[in-house]
Amino acid sequence: MSKWQNLLKGIIKENPVLVLVLGTCPTLAVTTSVLNALGMGVAATAVLICSNIAISALRKVIPDKVRIPAYIVLIAGFVTIIEMLMHAFVPDLYESLGVFLSLIVVNCIILGRAEMYASKNKVVDSAIDAVGMGIGFTLALFLMSSIREILGSGTYFGFEIPFLADNPIMIFSLPAGGFFVFGCLIAIVNKITKKKGGKKLTGCEGCPSAFLCGKKREEICGEGDDK
Repeated sequence: MSKWQNLLKGIIKENPVLVLVLGTCPTLAVTTSVLNALGMGVAATAVLICSNIAISALRKVIPDKVRIPAYIVLIAGFVTIIEMLMHAFVPDLYESLGVFLSLIVVNCIILGRAEMYASKNKVVDSAIDAVGMGIGFTLALFLMSSIREILGSGTYFGFEIPFLADNPIMIFSLPAGGFFVFGCLIAIVNKITKKKGGKKLTGCEGCPSAFLCGKKREEICGEGDDK
């Protein structure tokens, strides 16, 4: 896979939110506002890039048995740095994101890329993968928040939209509206991928991480046989 393909795969083909369905908690929670969504997307992308680079650089040093705790410690360190920077320079956004900013530590997208990609590839490739996945995550948040803020609040980037501001469709600001928009965007992405000739698989066959699960299963079975 070329570096360009590695970058682009996270935007549509392996979009972390709309294809892999990861990070749905912050996706649904912060997308009532475009500014909040973009803030979360940029923060998560920064953490993803830094953690991928660090984990890739240390992949031969970190013992296999403690790799997950080590990854979480590294990710938590970068999240703390991002929190401090946002608290200092964009306090309003920091307050709006609240606890979801801290929860980036356990975001499945970041930990998943660390385990599946950064721990097995070189630093440059891991950084490119992180940028692509970060763009895909931010784009998904932006699309969802644009629809939900315009229809649910009648505003866009905080500015009122004539008519819609006086007649908002409140359900789009609620969790039910978030799930509805989320489902519609997933359906659109599925339609696009099918038109490009890609065969849509379901279950384990359609999961890019399926080979990793199989590998772990073989290791577990092998350990059981040895005993």
